[in-house]
Amino acid sequence: MGVIHIPEAEASRSLSALMMRAWAGEEIVIDNGAITVALTPSPQSRRRSVSECVALARKHEETTGEAPVLDADFAADVEEIVRSRKPWNPPSWD
Repeated sequence: MGVIHIPEAEASRSLSALMMRAWAGEEIVIDNGAITVALTPSPQSRRRSVSECVALARKHEETTGEAPVLDADFAADVEEIVRSRKPWNPPSWD
């Protein structure tokens, strides 16, 4: 992931988009032209993909002999999330 440099005035208008990019692993540097006003380092943790979660669940079951138990409504919740998701089109700064 890269580093994004953005002016203070523009950052205040697009804070939620900047936060999404920071959570995606990009480093955000906000400056006022002369000095750095804020810096968001890349997050230490990252999100796991579904396939990684499934692999971890299988490994847990192989190691402990206990299968993870999911909430009865979990599958329906995931299907609803996938069905209602929309593409993310962040504004471009650079």
